[in-house]
Amino acid sequence: MKRVMNFLAGAMLGSITGSLLVILLAPASGEETRMQVKHYFQNIRDEVENAGKQKRIELQEQLNTLRSGKA
Repeated sequence: MKRVMNFLAGAMLGSITGSLLVILLAPASGEETRMQVKHYFQNIRDEVENAGKQKRIELQEQLNTLRSGKA
C-alpha cells in the first residue's frame, strides 16, 4: 500500500511540475494563457456537472423502476 501511495504522490508531483513548466514556457502571453486555462477548467467543470446531472436522472429512473416492481 505504501508503494502505491508513493507512486501516486510522485505522479501528482510530476503532473503539477509539468503543468507549471508548460504554462511558464508557453508561447502565448500570460493574459492569453490565463484565459485559456480558465476556459479549460470551466469546460471541465461544466462537463462534470452535466455528467452528474445525467447520471442522477438515470439513477432516479432506475430507482423508480425498482420501487414500482417492474424490474
